[in-house]
Amino acid sequence: MWTVLKIAGGAGVVYAALAAWVFITQRGLVYCPRRELAGTPDQAGLAYEDVWLTTGQGTRIHGWWLPCEGADRVLLLCHGNGGNVSYLMETYRIFHDLGLSVLSFDYSGYGRSKGRPSEKATRGDARAVWDWLVGEKGIEPGRVVLFGRSLGGGVAARLAADLVEAGTDPGGLIMESTFTSVTDMGAARYPWLPVRWLVRHRYDSVRALRGVRVPVLFLHSPEDDLVPYAMGRTLYEGYAGPKLFWALSGDHNCGFMTTSGYAEGLRRFLRGLPGRCG
Repeated sequence: MWTVLKIAGGAGVVYAALAAWVFITQRGLVYCPRRELAGTPDQAGLAYEDVWLTTGQGTRIHGWWLPCEGADRVLLLCHGNGGNVSYLMETYRIFHDLGLSVLSFDYSGYGRSKGRPSEKATRGDARAVWDWLVGEKGIEPGRVVLFGRSLGGGVAARLAADLVEAGTDPGGLIMESTFTSVTDMGAARYPWLPVRWLVRHRYDSVRALRGVRVPVLFLHSPEDDLVPYAMGRTLYEGYAGPKLFWALSGDHNCGFMTTSGYAEGLRRFLRGLPGRCG
């Protein structure tokens, strides 16, 4: 009897230790920033300007403004949880060829941006970037399309919700290879832990999108090796506004490069938005 109790007690200690480890280290599981820039857009033949902003939390963040002559729309790009703005050159080229100007930015703690990443920080980062676009640059809100890839989908969804709550609708939203929430991701990866009690960085896109009604394009690959395809479908099926779903091909990080007709699919979505585009 005592042996059974000892084994059970030892297992309980191990379980508690694992739960504590997930709780303490989750920032490193959610965010994988790189400080050093791998290059600049001019090396890929793209004109750009450095943009420096101060968020509502007082954090100095960095971004790139990539203008496209004659562009009807601007894409506000929220990248994934790894790297920084310099790891998106192929993406910038695709958007430039679609006739879009792009504002890409690094979250707090990424690239040249100061501070530390968190859900609160990325929310403030994205809002500061939006305010710069419509304030300093004078871009009409309806001309701005929010784009979020992977973790960036959670950032973009939250920004869309904040804007709608404030009485402003962006021109559209693109959610690529993103999850329903970090909580759902954690529960799928660690089903034996009480993840829903442990997670501090939630990025609950299902909840964020409940009050949003702008046109949304959802893209996800059945072959995604990181974010389950079912999550992309759940986001699409639960969204109440105008929507399209497009199945990509390839893995999580390369789907946009390996999917035939990727750029043309984006072009068709953009052409269907209110106003003229391309």
